[in-house]
Amino acid sequence: MTFSWDFPYTSQRMPVLAQNMVATSQPLAAQAGLDALRRGGNAVDAALATAITLTVVEPTSNGLGSDAFCILWDSNSQCLYGLNASGRSPQALAPELFAGRDRMPTLGWGPVTVPGAVSAWVALSERFGKLPFDDLFDAAIHYARDGFLVSPITAAGWARAVNHYQAFPSFVATFAPRGRAPQTGERFRCPDQAQTLETIAATQGEAFYRGDLAARIVAHAADTGGWITTEDLATHQPEWVTPISQEYCGVYLHEIPPNGQGLAALIALGILRYLNLAQYPVDSADSIHLQVEAMKIAFAEAHRHIADPAWMEVPPGALLNEDFLAERARSIKMDRAQFPKSELPADHGTVYLTTADAGGMMVSFIQSNYMGFGSGIVIPGTGISLQNRGAGFRLEAGHPNCVAGSKRPYHTIIPGFVTQNGYPLMSFGVMGGHMQPQGHVQMMVRIFDYGQNPQTASDAPRWYVEENLTNLSLEPGFAPPDICIRVVDELRQRGHNVTPNLPPGRFGGAQLIYRLDDGYCAGTDWRKDGQAVGY
Repeated sequence: MTFSWDFPYTSQRMPVLAQNMVATSQPLAAQAGLDALRRGGNAVDAALATAITLTVVEPTSNGLGSDAFCILWDSNSQCLYGLNASGRSPQALAPELFAGRDRMPTLGWGPVTVPGAVSAWVALSERFGKLPFDDLFDAAIHYARDGFLVSPITAAGWARAVNHYQAFPSFVATFAPRGRAPQTGERFRCPDQAQTLETIAATQGEAFYRGDLAARIVAHAADTGGWITTEDLATHQPEWVTPISQEYCGVYLHEIPPNGQGLAALIALGILRYLNLAQYPVDSADSIHLQVEAMKIAFAEAHRHIADPAWMEVPPGALLNEDFLAERARSIKMDRAQFPKSELPADHGTVYLTTADAGGMMVSFIQSNYMGFGSGIVIPGTGISLQNRGAGFRLEAGHPNCVAGSKRPYHTIIPGFVTQNGYPLMSFGVMGGHMQPQGHVQMMVRIFDYGQNPQTASDAPRWYVEENLTNLSLEPGFAPPDICIRVVDELRQRGHNVTPNLPPGRFGGAQLIYRLDDGYCAGTDWRKDGQAVGY
């Protein structure tokens, strides 16, 4: 397609155009990925070098105890591949452990699931990488041992986290050794993390699941009331999956199937296919209203049905059935907001990156602790901060996503990938918990309905349907102030509970790479510290 090269929104960025590309939320990590490409690596090597470095330079959102998902286009086989490297709950986890609570805890051992990110690095490198696995760790080990200067948005998140995790001595010792968070521009070192990275690199990840590092995780769990066992770690395996997709405006959006929430973005787009958004002006009340109403329906279905696939009561395909989507589209009223429930019978700590190389390989990769540094559990002497993904479980008996042992929880992290006529077109993602499928929908609408280029689509103000599906938040800048006031008034007249002009923290962070005839165009989010780089 041909999109506009206009830049109507306030931004700190311009698109990057090159034949090899990396885009992510932290500049040092982006440079690590670019260096892997320059050393003869491919897009997978670049993605892994970037992801591994992010665990060091942006620990507020991901770490060695994270999960990961990936969608990639392999230019050799001309195929799209999906990888679900989310971990399962400990075998001993059971609803009875949370009796008397109305929701899962977010701190401590209760929400800790087996970390899957390291297994993703190994699986992707073995199947698609060109560089030796241990070469991918050079930048991360350097920054962990010798230190790096903390970037502004990361520093702000770090300061909030130190107050949040004060009750966890190992966290404080590892990530606040001076009794506070590092400040913007201050050098931070984590020698324990450097040693752990060296061990993972030297053992091809084996030490993390079946060696010394695994033993240290299990020992700390035993000493402090955790449930992870040697068997839980040793039996973990990432899973190669077939992405699910939805056609929209002549292209296909692909997502990882459940337990990820990418299905919600596909449901929303499937509904919007029947509503002809392009007839309404971009950023108008009509356009925003229809997008929001479709997204609320999608979330209602997602929250009711998405779970570990082995526990789901309906297959994902049933939620993408054309008759079902058409009926849900007809239920949307142009003149009023609705508050839907599921009618099909029975975040905020994430990093996203995308890479592409001159050979045609494109990678969409996401890695996350879930909430900030995660559970607060840090394995002493290792720099491993364990995620709190188990907070995504429900405690409602009979719900497909009810907490249980050896089960994957509802996952918010979702990499996106777009194809056209069977070929790769765009790899992208919008980090930010509940924002992620909403961000995917907004990027798709802006690029494919309204012809905005990737950087403009990223720069543009966003809407956000709150988790309760009744409140709607808007960023500033949807239109000049006088017009924006009218847009907000129109939305309120339709029954939307609108809070306008909120700061960027809740609206996520996008990274996009779009394939051109002779290379790529990358956009990166002004709401994050990161950058797009290429050559």
